[in-house]
Amino acid sequence: MKTVVLVTGANSGIGLALCDRLLAEAAEGLLLCLACRNMQRARAARLSLLASHPSAQVDLLQLDTSSISSVISAAQEVKHKYDRLDYLYLNAGIMPNPKFDIKAFFRGLFSRYKTFLQTIFNVPYIILNTLISKILWTNICFCCCSDLSNPFCCSKIIAMFATGEGILTQWDGVTPDGLREVFATNLFGHFLLVRELEPVLCRPGETSQLIWTSSSNAHRSAFSLEDLQHQRGTQPYSSSKYASDLLSLALNTHYNKQGLYSSVICPGFVMTNLTYGILPTLPAFLWNLLLPIFWLIRVFTNTFTLTTHSGAEALLWLYKQRPETLDPYAKYHSLTSGLGNNYTQPRKVLQHHQ
Repeated sequence: MKTVVLVTGANSGIGLALCDRLLAEAAEGLLLCLACRNMQRARAARLSLLASHPSAQVDLLQLDTSSISSVISAAQEVKHKYDRLDYLYLNAGIMPNPKFDIKAFFRGLFSRYKTFLQTIFNVPYIILNTLISKILWTNICFCCCSDLSNPFCCSKIIAMFATGEGILTQWDGVTPDGLREVFATNLFGHFLLVRELEPVLCRPGETSQLIWTSSSNAHRSAFSLEDLQHQRGTQPYSSSKYASDLLSLALNTHYNKQGLYSSVICPGFVMTNLTYGILPTLPAFLWNLLLPIFWLIRVFTNTFTLTTHSGAEALLWLYKQRPETLDPYAKYHSLTSGLGNNYTQPRKVLQHHQ
């Protein structure tokens, strides 16, 4: 019996990379369904996958998670076509109209208490800090600033690059259903899909797994229970990703007894269309010129996965695990060493957001 896997947002980026890696892992025993909004791109993705994996079984499903009617229609088609669903990758997502705050970027990079020259002299200490932190698995800072609370600390600068915290804002739209677009696409549409697919996800004596693509940009400060759709803020993407982390915990509480388990992953800093959209006026070739800098930063932090292949590492790793053995309070991070080796590491979700 083939394993049935459905991936939302599968026609590009991390979703497409995941599909390619899944088929490379077990093409013969896999029935893969690409759930996409744009069917033209979905068909192109399918042809690309079949070119690399000719014997694979790849189905297409039209799904727009920002539309309630599209989600319900897609769920009905899935239930009609499959009698089981072993893995549901909740990967589709948008970051609309991201605005890069140049002033905030330079305020974060150069605090009023430090000079650029001090940065240069601080490099040996940054390297020492990184090496010792790796050995001790701790966040002790050995650079000249002495502590992580200092706004100039090397760890904070790297975190600013990796998460976009404080330097990115977005202006959200409204769907025809009257919902905020980011909330609907990234969170509510997926939640509705899970509820509609209960008959094929929750089967007596069997286990199934939900796997959410979250983000290092999921910040508690951006989320409020009084403003679930983030109508009053400027960080809807961060809010939706934090909400997905919390929702995964709630889904485990509700569904584990029925054999359905939920996990979240962070792909790291990956060069995808979402990344390029941060500075839409910047030509693609200039992004390519920045790559050597990003590769250099990878020496100091393992969160710069950069490629979609590496960003999909945790998604693939979870596919190989027994879901009942996973920690529901962990976010599984795709990480890449300075030498380019990919691996997965769990980090506590609640600990990350407290």
